[in-house]
Amino acid sequence: MPKISVYNIEGKKVKDIELNESIFGIKPNEKIVHIALVNYMANQRQGTANTKTRAEVAGGGRKPWRQKGTGRARQGSIRAPQWFKGGIALGPKPRDFSYRINKKERQLAIKSVLSSKVLENNLVVVDKLDLKEIKTKNMVKALENLKIEGKTLIVLPEKNENVQMSARNIEGVKTSLTSTINIHDLLKYNKLILTVDSVKKLEEVYA
Repeated sequence: MPKISVYNIEGKKVKDIELNESIFGIKPNEKIVHIALVNYMANQRQGTANTKTRAEVAGGGRKPWRQKGTGRARQGSIRAPQWFKGGIALGPKPRDFSYRINKKERQLAIKSVLSSKVLENNLVVVDKLDLKEIKTKNMVKALENLKIEGKTLIVLPEKNENVQMSARNIEGVKTSLTSTINIHDLLKYNKLILTVDSVKKLEEVYA
């Protein structure tokens, strides 16, 4: 089982814990991670893009000139796609881009990224994140104590307004819950901060 150090918000090591090997110690499956990421991104699309066809563009009811005898190409409407201000041929229409993938595939993708965080030393475990008040500088100080730089995702076991409100104005830092963790955020943010309780909850869900 992979072993990792646990720190407090002062940056001091307090103990070591063993992580569940089936979650934090597997060989990352890049193909499944890619499949899960594409699925997540597709499900986020609104699908509201819309263009008007020749039937929907205003005007163009009258034939612009007679069929024969003018020397010009025959035309039935000035709102045909080849005309300026005409309808759009084969343009986008509102549609649903979402689709589902197998639950085991989605879980394997999450476990693959968590394992890669351990392999790359980008996982930091803290005993707990208890801030007495909502203050951005307190969260900044905690991150400095933990020697964390760059894009950081903080995963909490449950809602903690003091932590969430204190972190939301820090550039490159995002908070999430174990129940709402997703493949996109895990890949977007280089560093991952988990509390001991977050680790336990993830092990309960994904073991």
